[in-house]
Amino acid sequence: MSAGKMDRAAAERFVAAWCASWCKVDIDAVVAHFADDAQMRSPLALELTGSPVVTGAENIRAYWRQAYGHIESADLKILSWSWDEVIARLTVWWQLGGTRASEFMDFDAVGRVVRSEAFYGK
Repeated sequence: MSAGKMDRAAAERFVAAWCASWCKVDIDAVVAHFADDAQMRSPLALELTGSPVVTGAENIRAYWRQAYGHIESADLKILSWSWDEVIARLTVWWQLGGTRASEFMDFDAVGRVVRSEAFYGK
């Protein structure tokens, strides 16, 4: 999926591609959607790195490899998603096993993720 201005149709395609990439644990494919200077915030990042924020696509890639690189596949299920065109924010609600999460992603003018944040629950 190439970068391009996000709208509702592009957001729907993004969700499908994002889910498929995470199901294959294809970290490179997920990171390919991120701007070079993107920021990602996660409680798991705090556990693994000592900081809740990981900055830069290459650092995000390294973090995800550390966190998920040992997994070959995942049965990630999309529960719902929402696109806010005014602020260019995609929110995805998903489940993996007993973990439910929501994650938002903010996009720049050319369709790259510039900021994301994940929230986990049971």
